[in-house]
Amino acid sequence: MIYLDNAATTRTKPPAVAQAVMEALSSYGNCGRGGHEGALSAARTIYETREKIAILLGCPRVDHVCFTQNSTQALNIAISGLLGPGDHILSTDLEHNSVLRPLYRLREQGAAVDFVPADKRGRLDYGAFERLLRPETRAVVCTHASNLTGDAVDIARVGRFAKKHGLLFILDASQTAGVLPIDMTALGVDTVCFTGHKSLLGPQGTGGLCLREGLEIRPFAVGGTGVQSYSESQPAEYPTRLEAGTLNGHGLAGLNAALDFLNEAGLEAVCAREDALARRFYEGVRDLPGVTVYGDFTAPLRAPIVTLNIGDWDSAEVSDELAERFQIATRPGAHCAPRLHRALGTEDQGAVRFSWSCSSTEEETDAAVEAVRILAREAAEA
Repeated sequence: MIYLDNAATTRTKPPAVAQAVMEALSSYGNCGRGGHEGALSAARTIYETREKIAILLGCPRVDHVCFTQNSTQALNIAISGLLGPGDHILSTDLEHNSVLRPLYRLREQGAAVDFVPADKRGRLDYGAFERLLRPETRAVVCTHASNLTGDAVDIARVGRFAKKHGLLFILDASQTAGVLPIDMTALGVDTVCFTGHKSLLGPQGTGGLCLREGLEIRPFAVGGTGVQSYSESQPAEYPTRLEAGTLNGHGLAGLNAALDFLNEAGLEAVCAREDALARRFYEGVRDLPGVTVYGDFTAPLRAPIVTLNIGDWDSAEVSDELAERFQIATRPGAHCAPRLHRALGTEDQGAVRFSWSCSSTEEETDAAVEAVRILAREAAEA
């Protein structure tokens, strides 16, 4: 199987990731729940992982890296813990349901939400940020790159807008952590939410959020932390404030190993390789008769994603053909991005997403181009 569904989860992990998980499974105790070697080993690895994430994402304090199960949980923590009834929030049409549904729930509770629109190519109208601003606007919540088109948001520009108006800036880095450069301090980001199982090359069940210093987030869940056990309230100190219950120490051991791999490979080299493969595919399919490619490929930075349709062929059927006949794994449908599909005009048809990781090859990419060429020819002849 040629695996080109890495925007959903990277399948091929560095060998050291599986090795680290296996070693953790046979040796780790519970971080923060004892002074024996098993508990201390888990604690040391989890702290090391916090350090590496803080460096990667520009988080000013190691203890302000809080781990979660994934970016969805991190976004729920940030959105529900920072915002509430009476607040006005700005977001965009590029968002995943991991942002949209927490915002819609806030709206049901008395908040107001407006969305910066995208055009039929998926490009944001940045001027709408100023036009949609209200006196009660409290925050901007947006993705770093669309999981549908791969188009990157100019987060430096959004950060300047947020700083100018004294707004919180919550960033969804699900598609970019591990592939595009992020320095939350330099960019004026208050909270970066990330997941471990995509471009960070770690196991599923890992993720988290990085917080600027001085940010006060209400805990999303409360419970055991291993400290202050006689207090009736969740500890106020980070990271325990947002880490009720046992952490996924085994998964974080794998994420720790994945971060070592990325640091050794170099983020710039990883980004360049993945981008080159995605653009190689784009150049191969962009002019095929009947093929429509979505997104803006003039931008210098983008996630390694190419999404397309073939004529009026249902995207699920195209993806099935790719899997059954050509052994190519892709992602069809709505991609949990309903607002952008409406903007692109693909709400009914969906679209077929191809996405790369650093383990992908030129040979696989060329095979995918040839498969699309064959299917496009057959669709034209039908």
